[in-house]
Amino acid sequence: MKLILLGPPGAGKGTQAISIQEKYGIIQLSTGDMLRVAVSSGSDLGKRAKTIMEAGDLVPDEIMISMIKDRISEDDCKNGFILDGFPRTTAQAQALDVMLAEIGKSLDAVIEIKVVDDALVERISGRFTCGKCGEGYNKKFKVPAVEGVCDKCGSREFSQRKDDNAETVAARLKSYHAMTAPLVPYYKDKGLHKDVDGMLEISQVTKDIDAILRSL
Repeated sequence: MKLILLGPPGAGKGTQAISIQEKYGIIQLSTGDMLRVAVSSGSDLGKRAKTIMEAGDLVPDEIMISMIKDRISEDDCKNGFILDGFPRTTAQAQALDVMLAEIGKSLDAVIEIKVVDDALVERISGRFTCGKCGEGYNKKFKVPAVEGVCDKCGSREFSQRKDDNAETVAARLKSYHAMTAPLVPYYKDKGLHKDVDGMLEISQVTKDIDAILRSL
């Protein structure tokens, strides 16, 4: 299966991608991770990307597409992949389609996790993680069983991302709606778009996505 998960920041794409990966044996591909690997490898693409990022510019679509092409050609992607963080714009979606067609592949589904903006602001601004093991928590939805103590490793060190505040989250959502939301009609026209209610419990969202995948 070749999938894309769509949804605004905090919709739960990462959580659901892990679940799909474990159940179906397909790889979650994060463009951010691919960029870091390419840069550290010293490949030609990595060197180009590093120069661009160090100048404070966005990595061009052509480089991102080339990295994705190389990555999905590796053996661990033979059963499929889940794209996380790409495409973000209609132009990127079009470029992705062209690249996949060139190598004889195509997407099976684009699953949108739909969540209300106000809920996302509350969800993201309340996130914090264990500073030792990285276990995630939320001030409203998931707190440690013992206040101030990580359930997983017992650490008392917690941290919160600087950009996980209401103002920054609202700005990120505005950017998402302006740039990424237009992907929904694009993929609807292709008959690939499916959606699930991301306001439900995580376990129910997982079941709903699984039902979609089993129907493919």
